[in-house]
Amino acid sequence: MLDVKVKEKGDNVMIKWQFSKIEIPKSEIIEVISDETYSGQERAAIRIGFPYASTERFVVKTTKEDYILFTSSVSIKEKIE
Repeated sequence: MLDVKVKEKGDNVMIKWQFSKIEIPKSEIIEVISDETYSGQERAAIRIGFPYASTERFVVKTTKEDYILFTSSVSIKEKIE
């Protein structure tokens, strides 16, 4: 299974999953929190990753959009903050 990949690229955070690539400026990130619910509490959020078979769910709140990352990697949160 392909997992969500996160890396820093200058002043941006790049999130890759399958054929999708999202770049978020670090200045727009408000907070990154863990979400213990199955599908995420943020109804209008953009969901990235497979919701099943994922042990971690992180919500990335920005000034423009909210993202829910479904992953098995705990280290993703530190890469985004």
